[in-house]
Amino acid sequence: MDLKEVMAVNVRRIRHDKQMTQEELADRAGLSARYVGAIERANKSASVTILGRIAEALGVDPAVLIKRLGD
Repeated sequence: MDLKEVMAVNVRRIRHDKQMTQEELADRAGLSARYVGAIERANKSASVTILGRIAEALGVDPAVLIKRLGD
């Protein structure tokens, strides 16, 4: 699994854990819901800046979003 896929899984898992919709996450991160959906499907790569905005919106350290489960 490449980092784009790892991030997709982690964003979706954390967002679900926080009972947040894609629209809510997008609003908090200043992104479009369509872009958040593309990231969660691993269709788009997020820049470091976007990674930081998503992490802040989810209330987690950015490193959590790119950490493979089990590492």
